[in-house]
Amino acid sequence: MGQIQTKLLLATKNQGKVKEFQHFFAELGWHVEAVPQDAPDVVEDKDTFAGNAIKKAEEIAKAYHMPALADDSGLEVDALQGRPGVYSARFAGEHATDEQNNAKLLQELTGIGDDSRAARFVSAIALSRPGQETLVSFGTLEGAVLHTGRGTQGFGYDPLFVLPERGKTLAELSLEEKNSISHRAKALRGMIEMLKMEGHDGAVSESEQGPGE
Repeated sequence: MGQIQTKLLLATKNQGKVKEFQHFFAELGWHVEAVPQDAPDVVEDKDTFAGNAIKKAEEIAKAYHMPALADDSGLEVDALQGRPGVYSARFAGEHATDEQNNAKLLQELTGIGDDSRAARFVSAIALSRPGQETLVSFGTLEGAVLHTGRGTQGFGYDPLFVLPERGKTLAELSLEEKNSISHRAKALRGMIEMLKMEGHDGAVSESEQGPGE
């Protein structure tokens, strides 16, 4: 049976995220693409980043009978006992905007001094393959939360998240700089290393592909 390129579905319709994942998996000769526009929405109801990533990856893999990737990430603030955590995207409520989430974060940190505003971005990436154990990789980026935002790049909490060693917020970094040090980039590197340890060379048989691939 012939050998063809491994194809992975990523549980997102965001082409920017697809490109970021493709950049890393190209090292293995693997191709990453977004789920179809009519793919089912997976409810993120777990209480950990890993739990949500695993659920999304496994449900997409099951639905399409092929390997699937998913990630979940967010901001953990020490002074808030790890919040907003898995609720980062909806900290100020369902369908909240970035501005609303940032405003709520600053409100919750009112009166908290500079030396007590440590925080980190956390990313969990899961790879589900039919008939195999789901792999999970993690990445973190340490920093702190400012009192006011700076910078116009990025999204989410990026304008408030400062990297002390650089003296810049994530929103003040170029996309290339951010992607080279981000929590998701670290998790992606970890996943690639796990796959290398399994001995993958980027080629799988046609029998491992989904129907019609």
